[in-house]
Amino acid sequence: MNTPLYDRDLSWLSFNYRVLSMAKDPAVPLYERIRFLSIFSSNLDEFFRVRMPAVMAVNKLVRDNPGVAGEETLSTDTLPIIQQEINRQLGEFGATLTQQLLPALRDNRIDLYYNQEILPAHLGPMREYFQTKIQGFLQPFWLDQKKPKDAFLENNQLYLVVSLSPDNEPDRLQYAVVNIPSSELPRFFELPQIQDVSYIVMLDDIIRENVGWLFPGYTVNGCYSIKITRDAETDMNELASDILDQVETMIAKRELGIPTRFLYDSSMPLALRQLLGTYFNILAQEMVPGGRYHNLKDLADLPMPVKSPLFTYPKQPSAHLPQLDKVPHLLEEILQRDIILHPPYQRYEYILRFFNEAATDPTVKEIYITLYRIAASSQIANALISAARNGKQVTVFVELKARFDEANNIRWAKKMKAAGVKIIYSIPGLKVHAKIALVKRKRGYQWDYAGLMATGNFNESTARFYTDHVLLTAHPGITQELELLFLYLQARQQPDKYRYLKFNHLLVAQFNLKTRFSELIDREIANKKAGKPAHIIIKLNNLQEKDMIAKLYEASEAGVQVDLIARSICCLQPNQPESSNINVRRIVDRYLEHARVFIFHNNGAEEVYMGSADWMNRNIHRRIEVCFPVYAKELAAQLKEIIHLQLADNTNAAMLDAQLHNIPLHPEKGAPAVNAQMGIYQYIQSLEHESI
Repeated sequence: MNTPLYDRDLSWLSFNYRVLSMAKDPAVPLYERIRFLSIFSSNLDEFFRVRMPAVMAVNKLVRDNPGVAGEETLSTDTLPIIQQEINRQLGEFGATLTQQLLPALRDNRIDLYYNQEILPAHLGPMREYFQTKIQGFLQPFWLDQKKPKDAFLENNQLYLVVSLSPDNEPDRLQYAVVNIPSSELPRFFELPQIQDVSYIVMLDDIIRENVGWLFPGYTVNGCYSIKITRDAETDMNELASDILDQVETMIAKRELGIPTRFLYDSSMPLALRQLLGTYFNILAQEMVPGGRYHNLKDLADLPMPVKSPLFTYPKQPSAHLPQLDKVPHLLEEILQRDIILHPPYQRYEYILRFFNEAATDPTVKEIYITLYRIAASSQIANALISAARNGKQVTVFVELKARFDEANNIRWAKKMKAAGVKIIYSIPGLKVHAKIALVKRKRGYQWDYAGLMATGNFNESTARFYTDHVLLTAHPGITQELELLFLYLQARQQPDKYRYLKFNHLLVAQFNLKTRFSELIDREIANKKAGKPAHIIIKLNNLQEKDMIAKLYEASEAGVQVDLIARSICCLQPNQPESSNINVRRIVDRYLEHARVFIFHNNGAEEVYMGSADWMNRNIHRRIEVCFPVYAKELAAQLKEIIHLQLADNTNAAMLDAQLHNIPLHPEKGAPAVNAQMGIYQYIQSLEHESI
């Protein structure tokens, strides 16, 4: 069967363009538009750190071996197409900032200096700030033939290359590099108001205006901003005895990785650019022209000197669950009935309460949990430490290979281990991405089990703006299988040695997840062929795995209606003969859509699953993931109502077409506008009031 597929990276760039389109939307509040620019920039930085090295390597492989087909690419032209698309998007990024958002700020009496001459009244405050706050963080070095040891450009850090002439030899050019200490100091500095207008200047421009103080006896001819992005992928010998040391070494190596992009101010003279390439061993194809300012992800921190409720989204306090507020013991309530939570629409404090109560309840004897991305100031980790100190057996599986969170995870793992928590580290060759926890309580001779499973990390920081779902249950079949899975994780063995493990309720990657999802799709196909109704609804972040995509094509060709909500990567190609019954939507709004939900019609007896697993190669083949059923009908009904609101969104949703375009949805004439996230918020609020 033919399986038409989008290129993974072009699909991701299509998603990031959807983020950029939110910055262009005048219906979005001004500072939220600026925040979307920041997200776009941050996403693109990560793309260059993580994906671009792979794209370049595969492109070279296919170019050097014309007969070889690469899984990650469609043709030898993929790299040029990706570069062209990035350049197109960056052009729109610059136009959005300079032609829409900066003028809109000025209309609101906020002036961000951006390629502008500094007013004389602001030169004094800038010089004072430079001399009292900034200068001590600066470490300039000369670009001369004898390369100093500290002449190394750190990953994703900002620098100025300064062109200088000695006062006694004005025709001789010399060059120096000056760091911009944006990791130590705020990127933006508020200046005194002038005629009721608030002014903001970037750290870069304060240094530019005062850089001459660093080079007495020299005349400054020009300053040019540069930034280097390095490959974040490093090899690790996972079979080594000490995985902790391996990851710590990997983190250090990452910051020394080979360049994947060297951004430079496009006004830089060619001779200087060539000198930098030679000096820092940068290839011509790694050099990318840019503007005067880099790291515009920092726009997320732009000060708001003029306060207005129109600048940001209106506040949406998370809803209470009054029935949980009333009960003295949350664990006791879970033993009576299943509970579902929908953060950030509902309070994440109930999850914190779950772990806090388990830490102090004298009848709780054992706690098990997987942690993938731990919050920097994690209350959950602190509760686990308290539990261990209270004499409970606490077992924590910490995934040390969670990209860019390794250092924080290591810090917490060491802290928990010192408190008596049993720490289990990564399985060689596999990441544990499952979001599961199990609490075991003993009363007399009776053991009670309470499980907690989620679509997102146990992280109270990201829970404020990631939409996820959490199930708390004492279902005996589910909790027994959770215990079985935790026993396997503690063994730290490859899955093939534990093939005898059987999961009837849970869908566990490496064991039965792919097979079970395929069976659920096959059942819909069989129902459709038998003349019965059939429908599949899937919401996830990324869809890439070709076997699962082929299954969805098979369902579509059989006449099964398939509705997909895929936030980011989607390699399934709609509007093809194989996908005539498949719709693909994206939703980008104030919250990051993060949940994974799977609904199968089953001839009216719907089966609803949630879980941690996207349908990516990595999730299905190289990770331990857990998806789980929602058996309680009233809870499944909540989930379906949320999904149906997302399928009805005609304000911030877009349909994907066969060319990777995001086609925005708009209300039909006479039809009401539906914003899914606002509708979900109102629905969750109604549940709170009904409960009261």
